[in-house]
Amino acid sequence: MKVAIVTDSNSGITQEEAKKLGITVIPMPFLIDGEEYFEEINLSQEEFYKKLLAGADVSTSQPSINNIVEIWKDLLNNYDEIVHIPMSSALSASCETATNFAKEFNGRVVVVDNKRISITMKQSVYDALKLANQGKSASEIKDYLLKSSMNASIYIMLSTLKYLKKGGRITPAAAAIGTLLKIKPVLQIQGEKLDKFCQVLTEGQGKKKMIDQILNDIEKRFKTQLENGTLKIQMAYTLDIDKCIKFQQEAEEALKKYNLKVDKVDPLSLSVSCHIGNGAIAIACCEYLK
Repeated sequence: MKVAIVTDSNSGITQEEAKKLGITVIPMPFLIDGEEYFEEINLSQEEFYKKLLAGADVSTSQPSINNIVEIWKDLLNNYDEIVHIPMSSALSASCETATNFAKEFNGRVVVVDNKRISITMKQSVYDALKLANQGKSASEIKDYLLKSSMNASIYIMLSTLKYLKKGGRITPAAAAIGTLLKIKPVLQIQGEKLDKFCQVLTEGQGKKKMIDQILNDIEKRFKTQLENGTLKIQMAYTLDIDKCIKFQQEAEEALKKYNLKVDKVDPLSLSVSCHIGNGAIAIACCEYLK
């Protein structure tokens, strides 16, 4: 069976990397001051942050389902099946929309609600591609992705509450108090839900909290993966890579006892960045296919 792998730019996989891998990445659309842009098509990371920091009104949207369906049709001229991996259904309606339209393809398009986003979602795409190259069917790939979906953790510290307020995730009053007190929220994604983990007053406190929790996850939630050598540590950031590199050095010092290093340091996709703003840093761990 020839199986095509499709995902979207929430995964953080660039168009250039997608071309090298032989997969399809659907760019997420944005509205900036009422004008539509597409990640990496007519909007770069640099241009996005320039507009964001200048106070532009930025929001995200779903990809056109008509565009997705046309991509599927084109791929099915050369492939037997498609595995489509959108961001978690708990964070976007795009997964449900794709699932409903896939029913029109008589089982040849399989949409996987992998319960992941960003850097852990990227790993799921890599795993799916590896299985496809091994000759696995779309159904077999879906089974693996669902089985491993919840074996992931992300912790992310924000430098500002402005964009959480704008997205309605916190009240204006809470944002005002947090800004006054210079509170920095640390959020977590345990499988699928985005929740508050803790709040800190300094970046140093936040980094220590995140590293300590990743170590705790390694020892408890991911003990089996650690023993099997199927655990990866990843990092991501918005705009400020130097801050993340310093965080990487601190984390790797703590990870020495497990003989682990940070596998990747990537910029967060713009579809995630518009909800959290600049200056964020994240650390994640997830199971991967060896």
